[in-house]
Amino acid sequence: MSKNKNIEKEELQQVQENPCADLEARISELEEQLKAEQAKVEELEDVKLRQMAEFDNYRRRTNKEKLDLMETAGERIFTEMLPLVDDLERAMTAVEKSEDVEALKERVNLIYQKFLAFLEQNKVTPIETTDCDFSTDEHEAVTTFAAGEDKKGKIIDCTQKGYKLGDKVIRFAKVVVGE
Repeated sequence: MSKNKNIEKEELQQVQENPCADLEARISELEEQLKAEQAKVEELEDVKLRQMAEFDNYRRRTNKEKLDLMETAGERIFTEMLPLVDDLERAMTAVEKSEDVEALKERVNLIYQKFLAFLEQNKVTPIETTDCDFSTDEHEAVTTFAAGEDKKGKIIDCTQKGYKLGDKVIRFAKVVVGE
């Protein structure tokens, strides 16, 4: 115990001789910690700014790619339609020169079949209306017609075909509905 008392006396004597020595050392230590923490904050702010810039660049790039994709997708469809236009022009020329109505009908029907195949290739399908129940999801009622109890809510006639692109309706079928 005398040893501990001697240490305590020495510390007490040091504090009495220089009472601010411990305080100055502690302040110096805290200032170093503060500088280290400020450096970390600056580094994190730099990382944050860089990530924000990278994300902004990514967003701009993807928006440009989307725009380019939409433009080229439209171009592809129109390019694929050009042979159909060529066929129609040849048919119109044949109409002026031809006297054989049956051959002309056959040519026009071939062009029609080719066009239907083109639509099918691009996932465009007609909306079914024959003997179907009326559905506001796919049909647009042009008018109603009194057709008896068995035809109530059913499609009686289609005045304009509707089409879907995949599962999305791109044009509603215009129909006459029985009441």
